Amino acid sequence: MTLHLRVGFMPLVDCALVILAKDEGFAEAEGLNLELVREVSWSNLRDKLNVRLLDAAHMLGPAAVAATLGIGGVKAPMAVPIALNLDGSAITVSLRRFEEMARLGDGDMADPAVSARALAAMVVRRKASGLPPLTFAAVFGFSSHTYLLCEWMAKGGIKLGEDVRFEVVPPPQTVEALTSGRVDGFCAGAPYSATAVAAGIGAMLHCGVDLRRNCPEKVLAWRADDAERRAAAVAKLNAAILRASDWACQPANFGRLALHLSKPDRLALPADILEPVLHWELLQGAGRPPRKVERFIRFDREALRPDPEHANWILAGMEQAGQIIRSPEMTEQAKAVFRPALFAGSGNRI
Repeated sequence: MTLHLRVGFMPLVDCALVILAKDEGFAEAEGLNLELVREVSWSNLRDKLNVRLLDAAHMLGPAAVAATLGIGGVKAPMAVPIALNLDGSAITVSLRRFEEMARLGDGDMADPAVSARALAAMVVRRKASGLPPLTFAAVFGFSSHTYLLCEWMAKGGIKLGEDVRFEVVPPPQTVEALTSGRVDGFCAGAPYSATAVAAGIGAMLHCGVDLRRNCPEKVLAWRADDAERRAAAVAKLNAAILRASDWACQPANFGRLALHLSKPDRLALPADILEPVLHWELLQGAGRPPRKVERFIRFDREALRPDPEHANWILAGMEQAGQIIRSPEMTEQAKAVFRPALFAGSGNRI
C-alpha cells in the first residue's frame, strides 16, 4: 500500500534531497506518494507542520529547536530524524557597501576579522555623520544565518540588532531587498548570493564555511509526537532521502539536479546559476573571479546524521543574539530534537 505524505519546502538549493526524493522516484521506490508543497516563509512551514497541514518539512535546524523550546511565539515540539545538508550559506552585501568596506579594510578582505573591522569603521563613520545605521538581514530570526552574522560582526566588536539594524527577509526576497536598498547585506542559503551577484547588485563577502565548518543548516522536521507515532513513515522517507543523497553526491548528476531545481514549481531560477553551486564554484562579484570552495555545501550521508551536539552551537547562537538565557533544561530539550536513533533505524550504515 502506497503511503501519501505532504512535505513542505522553501526554494533553496538545500531542499535538493526532498526534490530528488520525489522527482527521481526514490520516494516511490520506498512506497511513498510524496506531495511537495512550496512555501513562502520559514514561519509558514513551521506553523503548517504544527497544525498537521504538512506531514514533514524542510526546516532550519535552529527553527526546529526554537519551536520545541517555545520561543518565538510558538510552542511546537519537533523531531529531526534526518538532516538535509550542512553548510551552504553566504554573506552578501551591495556593491556600494563592498566598495566602502574594501577602502576601509586594513588587510585581506577575505579574512572575516578584517571585513568585520571594516564594517565597524563604517558603523562609526555613519554614526558620526548622522546617517541611519546599516541594515543586515537573515532569512529567519532563529537560523544559522542570524548566528553566523552575529559571529562575524563580533569579530569587529559590532552587535547585530544594536549597532546594525536587523531584519528578517525570506530567502526568495533577499535579492529584491538588496536591490531596493531596504538592506545593505544579507546572509542566506544558496543560491541567493549567486543570484545577487549575477544580477550585478551584490558581492559575496564570505561563505558560511569561512566562519564555521559543518554548520547545522536544514533538516527534515516532523512534529515530535508524529515522529514517534509514525515510525514506519519516518523510516520510509529517511530511506528515500538517503537514496537521494547517494545520487546527489555524484558530479555526473549535477546538471540533471540543477534542472530539477530550476523548475517553476521548485526554485524557478536558471539552471546555469544553480549548477556551479553544486560544483562548489561561487560567484563573488565586484570584479573578482569565481571562487572554488571545497565542500561549500554537503549532501553526503555523513552530513545527514542528526547530531544532538549541534544543539550546543544553536543555543550559543541564540544566546549571543539575545534570544534566550540558556539553562541545563533548555540544553536537554534542544538536544532531544535531533534523533540519531531514528536515523539509524532507516537502514543507514554509516
